[in-house]
Amino acid sequence: MSPRPAQPDIRRALIEAAATILAESGPDGLSTRQLAREVGVSTTAVYTYFGGMDDLVRAMVHEGFARLNRALTATGDSQDPVADVVRLGRVYRENALRHRHLYAVMFGGSALAGFSLTDEDRAHGLYTLDLLVAAIERCVVAGRFRSGDATLVAHELWMSIHGIVTLEIGGYLFEPYDADACFDAQVCTLLVGSGDGLERARQSIAMSGAEAAAKEPAA
Repeated sequence: MSPRPAQPDIRRALIEAAATILAESGPDGLSTRQLAREVGVSTTAVYTYFGGMDDLVRAMVHEGFARLNRALTATGDSQDPVADVVRLGRVYRENALRHRHLYAVMFGGSALAGFSLTDEDRAHGLYTLDLLVAAIERCVVAGRFRSGDATLVAHELWMSIHGIVTLEIGGYLFEPYDADACFDAQVCTLLVGSGDGLERARQSIAMSGAEAAAKEPAA
């Protein structure tokens, strides 16, 4: 008898279950046995759908970037492109905090079953910068940023926020220099360094923060 064809819904269920186990139990809780139990399949399903834990973890990396891209896409554009740039940074940070174990896997900070990222894995998620690059280009058109390499500016912002997020997740930022204060200060420095005026940059940062707070569900 030929083997049954793989079913996409089970494949997705395994990825979702792996992400849930990471969120609830951390890297040490992720095993083929626990994963199979969560999905209600045999342990051989992991090998049927992924060939092994390496490919499962790689699929999780892709899923992590897909979630990030969906969150970034949902922000949309406004009349203030600088506020849009800052808003994308806020969403990046919020997404990382919400999916912190998955975030660690995305950037190779969590060793799972001996898996390590390849250069191809690391390059995969760069498409999530496209929205930020487009927003930066709109800042140039609007006269807020000087003309230059928008992709490089996007990388500078990404590196800065990634650093803040890493310190925040690790618990290294304290008042009065907590993550919120450091985020606003670092982003403002980058905006002004890209050509924006200090007061206009501060206004756009405040606007992005007010809009983000307005979208949060009531407690």
